[in-house]
Amino acid sequence: MNRNTHLSTLFLAMRRLRAPLITLIVIYGISVLGLSIIPGADGQPMSFFHAFYFISYTATTIGFGEIPGTFSEPQRLWVLICIYLAVVGWAYTLGALFSLLQDGTFREAVSAERFGRAVRRLHEPFYLVCGYGETGRRVCRALDQMGLRSVVLETAPQRVGEVDLHNYLADIPVLRADASHPDQLRQAGLGSPHCQGVLALTNDDRANLAVAISARLLAPQIPALCRAESAEVAANMASFGTRHIINPYEKFADYLAQALHAPNAYHLLNWLTGPPGTCVERHRDPPRGKWIVCGYGDFGRVLVDAFDQEDVPVTIIDRDPAEPGEHDRHRRVRGDGTGAAVLERANIDQAAGIVASTGDDMDNLSIVMTARELNPDLFVILRMNHFTNHELFEAFAADATVVPSQIIANECLAVLTTPLLERFLEEMRQRDDAWAGRLLERLTGRFGWMVPSVWSVRLTERDAPALHTRLQRDAPTITLGELLRSPHDRNDPLDAEVLYLCREGSVHVTAPAPTLPVCLGDELLLVGRRSARAALALTLENIHSLAYVLTGAELPGGLIWERIARWRQSGR
Repeated sequence: MNRNTHLSTLFLAMRRLRAPLITLIVIYGISVLGLSIIPGADGQPMSFFHAFYFISYTATTIGFGEIPGTFSEPQRLWVLICIYLAVVGWAYTLGALFSLLQDGTFREAVSAERFGRAVRRLHEPFYLVCGYGETGRRVCRALDQMGLRSVVLETAPQRVGEVDLHNYLADIPVLRADASHPDQLRQAGLGSPHCQGVLALTNDDRANLAVAISARLLAPQIPALCRAESAEVAANMASFGTRHIINPYEKFADYLAQALHAPNAYHLLNWLTGPPGTCVERHRDPPRGKWIVCGYGDFGRVLVDAFDQEDVPVTIIDRDPAEPGEHDRHRRVRGDGTGAAVLERANIDQAAGIVASTGDDMDNLSIVMTARELNPDLFVILRMNHFTNHELFEAFAADATVVPSQIIANECLAVLTTPLLERFLEEMRQRDDAWAGRLLERLTGRFGWMVPSVWSVRLTERDAPALHTRLQRDAPTITLGELLRSPHDRNDPLDAEVLYLCREGSVHVTAPAPTLPVCLGDELLLVGRRSARAALALTLENIHSLAYVLTGAELPGGLIWERIARWRQSGR
Protein backbone atom coordinates (compact mmCIF):
# COMPACT_ATOMS: atom_id res chain seq x y z
CA MET A 1 0.00 0.00 0.00
CA ASN A 2 2.74 2.45 0.89
CA ARG A 3 4.75 1.54 -2.22
CA ASN A 4 1.68 2.09 -4.39
CA THR A 5 1.13 5.49 -2.78
CA HIS A 6 4.71 6.47 -3.56
CA LEU A 7 4.42 5.32 -7.18
CA SER A 8 1.06 7.05 -7.67
CA THR A 9 2.56 10.34 -6.45
CA LEU A 10 5.51 9.98 -8.82
CA PHE A 11 3.31 9.04 -11.78
CA LEU A 12 0.94 11.92 -11.06
CA ALA A 13 3.83 14.39 -11.07
CA MET A 14 5.30 12.96 -14.27
CA ARG A 15 1.93 12.97 -16.02
CA ARG A 16 1.24 16.63 -15.14
CA LEU A 17 4.78 17.71 -16.14
CA ARG A 18 5.05 15.53 -19.24
CA ALA A 19 4.33 18.25 -21.81
CA PRO A 20 6.57 20.92 -20.20
CA LEU A 21 9.46 18.50 -19.85
CA ILE A 22 9.14 17.34 -23.46
CA THR A 23 9.06 20.99 -24.55
CA LEU A 24 12.28 21.72 -22.64
CA ILE A 25 13.99 18.62 -24.04
CA VAL A 26 13.05 19.59 -27.60
CA ILE A 27 14.28 23.18 -27.10
CA TYR A 28 17.57 21.99 -25.63
CA GLY A 29 18.00 19.41 -28.38
CA ILE A 30 17.37 21.88 -31.22
CA SER A 31 19.65 24.47 -29.60
CA VAL A 32 22.55 22.04 -29.15
CA LEU A 33 22.08 20.65 -32.66
CA GLY A 34 22.19 24.13 -34.20
CA LEU A 35 25.42 25.08 -32.42
CA SER A 36 26.94 21.75 -33.49
CA ILE A 37 26.24 22.60 -37.16
CA ILE A 38 26.73 26.37 -37.52
CA PRO A 39 30.40 27.30 -38.29
CA GLY A 40 32.27 29.43 -35.77
CA ALA A 41 34.73 32.32 -36.29
CA ASP A 42 37.45 29.84 -37.26
CA GLY A 43 35.17 28.10 -39.73
CA GLN A 44 34.66 25.05 -37.49
CA PRO A 45 31.39 24.30 -35.60
CA MET A 46 31.38 23.67 -31.85
CA SER A 47 31.76 20.14 -30.53
CA PHE A 48 28.66 18.49 -29.11
CA PHE A 49 30.06 18.73 -25.57
CA HIS A 50 30.85 22.45 -25.81
CA ALA A 51 27.46 23.13 -27.41
CA PHE A 52 25.62 21.28 -24.64
CA TYR A 53 27.73 23.02 -21.99
CA PHE A 54 27.03 26.46 -23.43
CA ILE A 55 23.26 25.88 -23.80
CA SER A 56 23.03 24.44 -20.27
CA TYR A 57 24.05 27.72 -18.64
CA THR A 58 22.66 30.06 -21.29
CA ALA A 59 19.15 28.55 -21.43
CA THR A 60 18.68 29.23 -17.73
CA THR A 61 19.53 32.92 -18.40
CA ILE A 62 22.63 32.66 -16.23
CA GLY A 63 25.09 33.81 -18.91
CA PHE A 64 28.81 33.06 -18.82
CA GLY A 65 30.34 34.45 -22.00
CA GLU A 66 31.29 33.01 -25.38
CA ILE A 67 33.38 29.90 -24.80
CA PRO A 68 35.50 28.11 -25.86
CA GLY A 69 36.09 30.94 -28.38
CA THR A 70 34.53 34.03 -29.95
CA PHE A 71 31.27 33.26 -31.78
CA SER A 72 30.58 34.03 -35.40
CA GLU A 73 27.63 36.21 -36.38
CA PRO A 74 25.46 33.19 -37.39
CA GLN A 75 26.23 31.55 -34.03
CA ARG A 76 25.24 34.70 -32.15
CA LEU A 77 21.97 34.92 -34.10
CA TRP A 78 21.23 31.27 -33.32
CA VAL A 79 22.06 31.78 -29.61
CA LEU A 80 19.68 34.76 -29.52
CA ILE A 81 16.87 32.58 -30.86
CA CYS A 82 17.74 29.81 -28.36
CA ILE A 83 17.64 32.24 -25.41
CA TYR A 84 14.08 33.34 -26.20
CA LEU A 85 12.96 29.77 -26.82
CA ALA A 86 14.48 28.63 -23.49
CA VAL A 87 12.88 31.47 -21.55
CA VAL A 88 9.47 30.53 -22.94
CA GLY A 89 10.12 26.84 -22.22
CA TRP A 90 11.21 27.45 -18.65
CA ALA A 91 8.29 29.79 -17.99
CA TYR A 92 5.92 27.10 -19.25
CA THR A 93 7.61 24.43 -17.11
CA LEU A 94 7.70 26.51 -13.92
CA GLY A 95 4.06 27.51 -14.36
CA ALA A 96 3.08 23.86 -14.70
CA LEU A 97 5.18 22.98 -11.64
CA PHE A 98 3.56 25.67 -9.47
CA SER A 99 0.14 24.57 -10.68
CA LEU A 100 0.98 20.99 -9.71
CA LEU A 101 2.13 22.03 -6.23
CA GLN A 102 -1.21 23.79 -5.67
CA ASP A 103 -3.28 20.91 -7.02
CA GLY A 104 -5.45 19.35 -4.31
CA THR A 105 -5.07 15.80 -5.60
CA PHE A 106 -1.28 16.02 -5.70
CA ARG A 107 -1.08 17.59 -2.24
CA GLU A 108 -3.29 14.83 -0.82
CA ALA A 109 -1.08 12.21 -2.46
CA VAL A 110 2.05 13.80 -0.97
CA SER A 111 0.37 14.04 2.45
CA ALA A 112 -0.63 10.38 2.26
CA GLU A 113 2.92 9.36 1.39
CA ARG A 114 4.37 11.49 4.20
CA PHE A 115 1.77 10.05 6.61
CA GLY A 116 2.58 6.48 5.64
CA ARG A 117 6.28 7.13 6.12
CA ALA A 118 5.65 8.60 9.59
CA VAL A 119 3.55 5.58 10.61
CA ARG A 120 6.21 3.14 9.38
CA ARG A 121 8.79 4.96 11.49
CA LEU A 122 6.76 4.39 14.67
CA HIS A 123 8.60 1.63 16.51
CA GLU A 124 6.73 2.06 19.80
CA PRO A 125 3.15 1.23 20.88
CA PHE A 126 0.49 3.53 19.44
CA TYR A 127 -3.31 3.80 19.23
CA LEU A 128 -5.24 4.46 16.03
CA VAL A 129 -7.82 7.22 16.62
CA CYS A 130 -10.53 7.54 13.96
CA GLY A 131 -12.13 10.97 14.23
CA TYR A 132 -10.58 14.11 15.70
CA GLY A 133 -13.63 15.83 17.10
CA GLU A 134 -14.04 16.81 20.73
CA THR A 135 -13.77 13.18 21.85
CA GLY A 136 -10.74 12.38 19.71
CA ARG A 137 -9.01 15.54 20.89
CA ARG A 138 -9.53 14.59 24.54
CA VAL A 139 -8.24 11.07 23.96
CA CYS A 140 -5.14 12.24 22.07
CA ARG A 141 -4.37 14.82 24.74
CA ALA A 142 -4.66 12.27 27.55
CA LEU A 143 -2.58 9.65 25.70
CA ASP A 144 0.08 12.26 24.98
CA GLN A 145 0.26 13.25 28.66
CA MET A 146 0.74 9.59 29.58
CA GLY A 147 3.58 9.22 27.08
CA LEU A 148 1.59 7.10 24.63
CA ARG A 149 1.61 7.71 20.86
CA SER A 150 -1.43 8.01 18.64
CA VAL A 151 -2.23 8.11 14.90
CA VAL A 152 -5.26 10.06 13.65
CA LEU A 153 -7.61 9.69 10.67
CA GLU A 154 -10.04 12.60 10.12
CA THR A 155 -12.19 13.67 7.17
CA ALA A 156 -12.57 17.39 7.96
CA PRO A 157 -9.59 19.46 6.70
CA GLN A 158 -10.02 22.06 9.45
CA ARG A 159 -9.66 19.43 12.17
CA VAL A 160 -6.67 17.90 10.40
CA GLY A 161 -4.94 21.27 10.60
CA GLU A 162 -5.80 21.58 14.30
CA VAL A 163 -3.64 18.56 15.16
CA ASP A 164 -0.45 20.47 14.36
CA LEU A 165 -1.71 23.58 16.18
CA HIS A 166 -2.21 21.78 19.49
CA ASN A 167 0.88 21.64 21.64
CA TYR A 168 1.46 17.88 21.92
CA LEU A 169 4.63 16.51 23.46
CA ALA A 170 5.10 14.06 20.57
CA ASP A 171 4.23 14.44 16.90
CA ILE A 172 0.93 12.85 15.92
CA PRO A 173 0.73 11.54 12.34
CA VAL A 174 -2.59 12.67 10.86
CA LEU A 175 -4.21 12.04 7.49
CA ARG A 176 -7.32 13.46 5.92
CA ALA A 177 -9.07 10.23 5.03
CA ASP A 178 -12.28 8.29 5.52
CA ALA A 179 -11.70 5.77 8.29
CA SER A 180 -14.53 3.59 6.98
CA HIS A 181 -12.23 2.46 4.13
CA PRO A 182 -10.08 -0.56 5.10
CA ASP A 183 -7.14 0.54 2.93
CA GLN A 184 -6.94 3.82 4.84
CA LEU A 185 -6.91 1.91 8.13
CA ARG A 186 -4.12 -0.30 6.80
CA GLN A 187 -2.11 2.76 5.84
CA ALA A 188 -2.70 4.21 9.32
CA GLY A 189 -1.10 1.18 10.95
CA LEU A 190 -3.95 -1.28 11.49
CA GLY A 191 -2.23 -4.64 11.52
CA SER A 192 1.11 -3.20 12.62
CA PRO A 193 2.73 -5.09 15.52
CA HIS A 194 2.96 -1.75 17.34
CA CYS A 195 -0.74 -0.90 17.06
CA GLN A 196 -2.28 -1.46 20.50
CA GLY A 197 -5.90 -0.53 19.80
CA VAL A 198 -8.40 1.15 17.49
CA LEU A 199 -10.80 3.88 18.63
CA ALA A 200 -13.77 4.63 16.36
CA LEU A 201 -14.82 8.07 17.62
CA THR A 202 -16.43 9.74 14.60
CA ASN A 203 -19.88 11.33 14.85
CA ASP A 204 -21.18 8.90 12.19
CA ASP A 205 -22.39 5.57 13.57
CA ARG A 206 -22.13 3.90 10.15
CA ALA A 207 -18.48 4.92 9.84
CA ASN A 208 -17.79 3.61 13.35
CA LEU A 209 -19.49 0.34 12.39
CA ALA A 210 -17.23 0.04 9.34
CA VAL A 211 -14.16 0.62 11.52
CA ALA A 212 -15.36 -2.05 13.96
CA ILE A 213 -15.80 -4.56 11.12
CA SER A 214 -12.38 -3.78 9.65
CA ALA A 215 -10.70 -4.09 13.04
CA ARG A 216 -12.44 -7.39 13.71
CA LEU A 217 -11.37 -8.89 10.36
CA LEU A 218 -7.94 -7.34 9.83
CA ALA A 219 -6.63 -7.20 13.42
CA PRO A 220 -8.81 -9.33 15.73
CA GLN A 221 -6.07 -9.53 18.37
CA ILE A 222 -6.23 -5.83 19.33
CA PRO A 223 -9.09 -4.12 21.19
CA ALA A 224 -11.55 -1.94 19.27
CA LEU A 225 -13.45 0.76 21.15
CA CYS A 226 -16.40 2.07 19.18
CA ARG A 227 -18.79 4.95 19.73
CA ALA A 228 -22.42 4.16 18.94
CA GLU A 229 -25.37 6.39 19.77
CA SER A 230 -27.86 4.23 17.89
CA ALA A 231 -29.18 1.09 19.56
CA GLU A 232 -29.39 -0.68 16.18
CA VAL A 233 -25.75 0.02 15.33
CA ALA A 234 -24.65 -0.99 18.84
CA ALA A 235 -26.49 -4.30 18.48
CA ASN A 236 -24.86 -4.81 15.09
CA MET A 237 -21.41 -4.22 16.56
CA ALA A 238 -22.08 -6.61 19.41
CA SER A 239 -23.28 -9.32 17.02
CA PHE A 240 -19.79 -9.91 15.60
CA GLY A 241 -17.93 -9.68 18.90
CA THR A 242 -17.06 -6.01 19.43
CA ARG A 243 -16.34 -5.94 23.16
CA HIS A 244 -16.22 -2.22 23.92
CA ILE A 245 -19.23 -0.33 22.59
CA ILE A 246 -19.67 3.09 24.17
CA ASN A 247 -22.99 4.90 24.08
CA PRO A 248 -22.48 8.11 26.09
CA TYR A 249 -26.19 8.48 26.83
CA GLU A 250 -26.60 4.94 28.12
CA LYS A 251 -23.38 5.30 30.10
CA PHE A 252 -24.64 8.44 31.84
CA ALA A 253 -28.02 6.80 32.43
CA ASP A 254 -26.17 3.99 34.21
CA TYR A 255 -24.31 6.57 36.30
CA LEU A 256 -27.58 8.31 37.17
CA ALA A 257 -29.28 5.06 38.16
CA GLN A 258 -26.28 4.18 40.30
CA ALA A 259 -26.32 7.63 41.92
CA LEU A 260 -29.98 7.14 42.82
CA HIS A 261 -29.64 3.77 44.54
CA ALA A 262 -25.91 3.70 45.45
CA PRO A 263 -24.57 7.25 45.79
CA ASN A 264 -21.34 6.22 47.49
CA ALA A 265 -20.46 3.84 44.66
CA TYR A 266 -21.26 6.59 42.15
CA HIS A 267 -18.95 9.08 43.86
CA LEU A 268 -16.18 6.48 44.06
CA LEU A 269 -16.56 5.76 40.33
CA ASN A 270 -16.56 9.48 39.55
CA TRP A 271 -13.42 9.99 41.65
CA LEU A 272 -11.53 7.13 40.00
CA THR A 273 -12.48 7.87 36.38
CA GLY A 274 -12.51 11.67 36.32
CA PRO A 275 -10.13 13.76 34.19
CA PRO A 276 -6.64 13.83 35.77
CA GLY A 277 -5.89 16.95 37.77
CA THR A 278 -9.52 17.88 38.45
CA CYS A 279 -11.30 18.07 41.77
CA VAL A 280 -14.50 16.01 42.04
CA GLU A 281 -15.40 16.81 45.63
CA ARG A 282 -18.61 15.17 46.68
CA HIS A 283 -21.74 17.16 45.86
CA ARG A 284 -25.36 16.55 46.72
CA ASP A 285 -26.88 13.32 45.49
CA PRO A 286 -29.81 13.27 43.04
CA PRO A 287 -33.01 13.14 45.10
CA ARG A 288 -35.71 10.50 44.80
CA GLY A 289 -38.83 12.43 43.89
CA LYS A 290 -40.69 13.68 40.84
CA TRP A 291 -38.46 14.45 37.87
CA ILE A 292 -39.01 16.39 34.64
CA VAL A 293 -37.24 15.41 31.41
CA CYS A 294 -37.21 18.08 28.67
CA GLY A 295 -36.54 16.53 25.27
CA TYR A 296 -37.51 12.96 24.47
CA GLY A 297 -34.81 12.09 21.95
CA ASP A 298 -32.20 9.36 22.23
CA PHE A 299 -30.81 10.79 25.45
CA GLY A 300 -34.20 11.50 26.97
CA ARG A 301 -35.42 7.95 26.32
CA VAL A 302 -32.50 6.23 28.05
CA LEU A 303 -32.84 8.57 31.03
CA VAL A 304 -36.55 7.85 31.34
CA ASP A 305 -35.76 4.12 31.24
CA ALA A 306 -33.21 4.63 34.02
CA PHE A 307 -35.77 6.48 36.14
CA ASP A 308 -38.29 3.68 35.50
CA GLN A 309 -35.81 1.09 36.77
CA GLU A 310 -35.50 3.06 40.00
CA ASP A 311 -39.30 3.62 40.27
CA VAL A 312 -38.92 7.39 39.98
CA PRO A 313 -41.97 9.24 38.55
CA VAL A 314 -41.22 11.24 35.40
CA THR A 315 -42.97 14.01 33.47
CA ILE A 316 -41.87 14.31 29.82
CA ILE A 317 -41.83 17.67 28.03
CA ASP A 318 -41.41 17.46 24.25
CA ARG A 319 -42.43 19.46 21.19
CA ASP A 320 -44.08 16.40 19.68
CA PRO A 321 -44.69 13.89 22.48
CA ALA A 322 -45.64 10.40 21.36
CA GLU A 323 -48.99 9.00 22.31
CA PRO A 324 -48.70 7.14 25.64
CA GLY A 325 -48.90 3.38 25.44
CA GLU A 326 -51.30 1.18 27.32
CA HIS A 327 -48.90 0.68 30.23
CA ASP A 328 -47.22 4.08 29.98
CA ARG A 329 -47.23 5.73 33.40
CA HIS A 330 -45.48 8.94 32.36
CA ARG A 331 -47.19 12.30 32.26
CA ARG A 332 -46.56 14.14 28.97
CA VAL A 333 -46.64 17.88 28.27
CA ARG A 334 -46.38 19.43 24.81
CA GLY A 335 -43.80 22.22 24.48
CA ASP A 336 -40.07 22.89 24.57
CA GLY A 337 -39.68 23.80 28.24
CA THR A 338 -37.99 27.14 27.58
CA GLY A 339 -41.03 29.07 28.76
CA ALA A 340 -42.42 29.27 32.27
CA ALA A 341 -45.95 28.31 31.18
CA VAL A 342 -44.92 24.86 29.94
CA LEU A 343 -42.84 24.19 33.07
CA GLU A 344 -45.72 25.23 35.30
CA ARG A 345 -48.04 22.81 33.47
CA ALA A 346 -45.47 20.11 34.28
CA ASN A 347 -45.72 21.07 38.00
CA ILE A 348 -42.19 22.41 38.26
CA ASP A 349 -42.90 23.60 41.80
CA GLN A 350 -43.39 19.97 42.94
CA ALA A 351 -40.40 18.51 41.06
CA ALA A 352 -37.24 17.30 42.76
CA GLY A 353 -35.08 17.49 39.64
CA ILE A 354 -35.04 18.43 35.97
CA VAL A 355 -33.07 17.16 32.96
CA ALA A 356 -32.47 19.43 29.95
CA SER A 357 -31.72 16.82 27.29
CA THR A 358 -32.44 18.51 23.95
CA GLY A 359 -29.89 18.69 21.13
CA ASP A 360 -29.64 22.50 21.35
CA ASP A 361 -27.33 24.01 23.98
CA MET A 362 -29.11 27.37 24.09
CA ASP A 363 -32.48 25.67 24.61
CA ASN A 364 -31.02 23.57 27.41
CA LEU A 365 -29.60 26.62 29.17
CA SER A 366 -32.87 28.50 28.75
CA ILE A 367 -34.81 25.56 30.22
CA VAL A 368 -32.73 25.22 33.36
CA MET A 369 -32.44 28.97 33.95
CA THR A 370 -36.22 29.32 33.82
CA ALA A 371 -36.68 26.22 35.98
CA ARG A 372 -34.28 27.53 38.64
CA GLU A 373 -36.25 30.78 38.78
CA LEU A 374 -39.44 28.81 39.43
CA ASN A 375 -37.90 26.26 41.82
CA PRO A 376 -34.46 27.17 43.25
CA ASP A 377 -34.10 23.79 45.02
CA LEU A 378 -34.18 21.73 41.82
CA PHE A 379 -31.45 19.19 41.13
CA VAL A 380 -30.37 20.16 37.59
CA ILE A 381 -28.86 17.83 34.99
CA LEU A 382 -27.72 19.73 31.90
CA ARG A 383 -26.70 18.27 28.54
CA MET A 384 -23.86 20.04 26.68
CA ASN A 385 -23.72 19.19 22.98
CA HIS A 386 -20.82 21.42 21.89
CA PHE A 387 -17.70 22.06 23.95
CA THR A 388 -17.42 25.58 22.52
CA ASN A 389 -20.20 26.56 24.94
CA HIS A 390 -18.45 25.22 28.03
CA GLU A 391 -17.94 28.67 29.57
CA LEU A 392 -21.71 29.24 29.62
CA PHE A 393 -22.32 25.87 31.24
CA GLU A 394 -19.61 26.45 33.84
CA ALA A 395 -21.14 29.84 34.66
CA PHE A 396 -24.53 28.23 35.29
CA ALA A 397 -23.03 25.55 37.58
CA ALA A 398 -25.52 22.72 37.19
CA ASP A 399 -25.50 19.83 39.65
CA ALA A 400 -24.45 17.51 36.81
CA THR A 401 -23.36 18.39 33.27
CA VAL A 402 -23.52 15.67 30.64
CA VAL A 403 -20.61 16.03 28.18
CA PRO A 404 -20.76 13.08 25.74
CA SER A 405 -17.20 13.63 24.50
CA GLN A 406 -15.85 13.53 28.06
CA ILE A 407 -17.83 10.39 28.95
CA ILE A 408 -16.55 8.56 25.87
CA ALA A 409 -12.95 9.73 26.35
CA ASN A 410 -12.88 8.69 30.02
CA GLU A 411 -14.31 5.28 29.17
CA CYS A 412 -11.78 4.74 26.37
CA LEU A 413 -8.83 5.72 28.54
CA ALA A 414 -9.99 3.52 31.39
CA VAL A 415 -10.27 0.49 29.09
CA LEU A 416 -6.99 1.08 27.27
CA THR A 417 -4.68 2.13 30.08
CA THR A 418 -6.16 0.36 33.12
CA PRO A 419 -8.19 -2.66 31.97
CA LEU A 420 -8.39 -3.93 35.55
CA LEU A 421 -10.38 -0.82 36.52
CA GLU A 422 -13.37 -2.09 34.57
CA ARG A 423 -13.30 -5.37 36.53
CA PHE A 424 -12.99 -3.49 39.82
CA LEU A 425 -15.97 -1.27 39.01
CA GLU A 426 -18.01 -4.32 38.06
CA GLU A 427 -17.07 -5.95 41.37
CA MET A 428 -17.99 -2.75 43.19
CA ARG A 429 -21.50 -2.88 41.72
CA GLN A 430 -21.95 -6.27 43.37
CA ARG A 431 -21.10 -4.87 46.82
CA ASP A 432 -23.41 -2.88 49.05
CA ASP A 433 -23.22 0.90 49.07
CA ALA A 434 -21.92 1.01 52.64
CA TRP A 435 -18.76 -0.88 51.57
CA ALA A 436 -18.18 1.66 48.77
CA GLY A 437 -18.74 4.48 51.25
CA ARG A 438 -16.09 3.17 53.65
CA LEU A 439 -13.60 2.68 50.83
CA LEU A 440 -14.30 6.15 49.43
CA GLU A 441 -13.90 7.77 52.85
CA ARG A 442 -10.58 6.02 53.44
CA LEU A 443 -9.14 6.83 50.02
CA THR A 444 -10.24 10.46 49.89
CA GLY A 445 -9.11 10.95 53.47
CA ARG A 446 -5.65 9.87 52.41
CA PHE A 447 -5.36 11.31 48.89
CA GLY A 448 -7.91 14.14 48.88
CA TRP A 449 -10.65 14.77 46.33
CA MET A 450 -8.32 15.49 43.41
CA VAL A 451 -8.63 12.75 40.79
CA PRO A 452 -5.78 10.32 41.63
CA SER A 453 -3.46 8.38 39.40
CA VAL A 454 -4.87 4.92 38.63
CA TRP A 455 -2.62 2.33 37.00
CA SER A 456 -2.03 -1.39 36.55
CA VAL A 457 1.13 -3.39 37.22
CA ARG A 458 1.94 -6.93 36.09
CA LEU A 459 4.42 -8.81 38.26
CA THR A 460 6.17 -10.43 35.31
CA GLU A 461 9.77 -10.65 34.15
CA ARG A 462 9.19 -7.84 31.65
CA ASP A 463 7.34 -5.36 33.89
CA ALA A 464 8.91 -6.23 37.27
CA PRO A 465 12.34 -7.77 36.52
CA ALA A 466 13.85 -7.13 39.97
CA LEU A 467 10.93 -8.71 41.83
CA HIS A 468 10.82 -11.59 39.34
CA THR A 469 14.52 -12.33 39.91
CA ARG A 470 14.21 -12.19 43.70
CA LEU A 471 11.13 -14.42 43.87
CA GLN A 472 12.65 -17.01 41.54
CA ARG A 473 16.10 -17.02 43.15
CA ASP A 474 15.31 -16.77 46.85
CA ALA A 475 11.60 -17.73 46.88
CA PRO A 476 10.82 -15.43 49.83
CA THR A 477 7.38 -14.32 50.97
CA ILE A 478 6.84 -10.70 49.97
CA THR A 479 3.64 -8.92 50.94
CA LEU A 480 1.88 -5.99 49.34
CA GLY A 481 2.66 -3.80 52.33
CA GLU A 482 6.38 -4.52 52.02
CA LEU A 483 6.37 -3.53 48.35
CA LEU A 484 4.47 -0.30 48.89
CA ARG A 485 7.31 1.49 50.67
CA SER A 486 9.46 4.36 49.51
CA PRO A 487 12.73 3.33 47.82
CA HIS A 488 14.30 6.47 49.34
CA ASP A 489 13.20 5.85 52.93
CA ARG A 490 11.64 2.46 53.60
CA ASN A 491 10.01 3.74 56.77
CA ASP A 492 7.73 5.92 54.65
CA PRO A 493 4.82 4.10 52.98
CA LEU A 494 4.08 4.99 49.37
CA ASP A 495 1.06 7.19 48.69
CA ALA A 496 -0.72 4.30 46.96
CA GLU A 497 -3.13 1.46 47.69
CA VAL A 498 -4.01 -1.73 45.86
CA LEU A 499 -7.66 -1.73 44.80
CA TYR A 500 -7.77 -5.06 43.01
CA LEU A 501 -5.57 -8.12 42.59
CA CYS A 502 -5.99 -10.61 39.76
CA ARG A 503 -4.12 -13.91 40.03
CA GLU A 504 -3.85 -16.86 37.72
CA GLY A 505 -6.44 -19.49 38.46
CA SER A 506 -9.40 -17.06 38.54
CA VAL A 507 -8.42 -15.60 41.92
CA HIS A 508 -9.67 -12.02 42.32
CA VAL A 509 -9.24 -9.99 45.50
CA THR A 510 -10.91 -6.62 45.96
CA ALA A 511 -9.14 -4.13 48.25
CA PRO A 512 -6.59 -6.77 49.42
CA ALA A 513 -4.97 -6.46 52.83
CA PRO A 514 -1.32 -5.26 53.02
CA THR A 515 -0.38 -8.65 54.51
CA LEU A 516 -1.37 -10.55 51.35
CA PRO A 517 1.70 -12.21 49.75
CA VAL A 518 2.34 -11.52 46.07
CA CYS A 519 3.05 -14.16 43.43
CA LEU A 520 4.65 -14.06 40.01
CA GLY A 521 2.07 -13.27 37.36
CA ASP A 522 -0.16 -11.21 39.67
CA GLU A 523 -1.79 -8.15 38.15
CA LEU A 524 -2.42 -5.23 40.49
CA LEU A 525 -4.72 -2.22 40.16
CA LEU A 526 -3.37 0.68 42.20
CA VAL A 527 -4.58 4.14 43.11
CA GLY A 528 -2.47 6.95 44.52
CA ARG A 529 -0.28 9.88 43.65
CA ARG A 530 1.78 10.11 40.47
CA SER A 531 5.02 10.17 42.48
CA ALA A 532 4.11 6.82 44.06
CA ARG A 533 3.70 5.29 40.61
CA ALA A 534 7.25 6.25 39.64
CA ALA A 535 8.63 5.08 42.99
CA LEU A 536 6.94 1.67 42.73
CA ALA A 537 8.25 1.24 39.19
CA LEU A 538 11.78 1.89 40.49
CA THR A 539 11.31 -0.73 43.22
CA LEU A 540 10.04 -3.37 40.80
CA GLU A 541 12.70 -2.75 38.17
CA ASN A 542 15.86 -2.06 40.21
CA ILE A 543 17.33 -4.89 42.28
CA HIS A 544 19.12 -2.47 44.64
CA SER A 545 15.96 -0.46 45.36
CA LEU A 546 13.99 -3.66 45.93
CA ALA A 547 16.59 -5.02 48.35
CA TYR A 548 16.56 -1.77 50.32
CA VAL A 549 12.75 -1.65 50.48
CA LEU A 550 12.49 -5.27 51.68
CA THR A 551 15.49 -5.55 54.03
CA GLY A 552 16.91 -2.09 54.57
CA ALA A 553 20.27 -3.27 53.21
CA GLU A 554 21.88 -1.14 50.53
CA LEU A 555 23.60 -3.42 48.04
CA PRO A 556 26.87 -2.18 46.52
CA GLY A 557 26.60 -1.15 42.89
CA GLY A 558 28.38 -2.93 40.07
CA LEU A 559 28.83 -6.60 39.24
CA ILE A 560 32.18 -7.01 41.01
CA TRP A 561 31.02 -5.42 44.27
CA GLU A 562 27.84 -7.52 44.22
CA ARG A 563 29.89 -10.72 43.95
CA ILE A 564 32.19 -9.61 46.77
CA ALA A 565 29.17 -8.87 48.98
CA ARG A 566 27.66 -12.30 48.24
CA TRP A 567 31.04 -13.99 48.93
CA ARG A 568 31.24 -12.25 52.31
CA GLN A 569 27.69 -13.27 53.18
CA SER A 570 28.35 -16.91 52.21
CA GLY A 571 31.55 -16.89 54.31
CA ARG A 572 29.57 -15.98 57.37
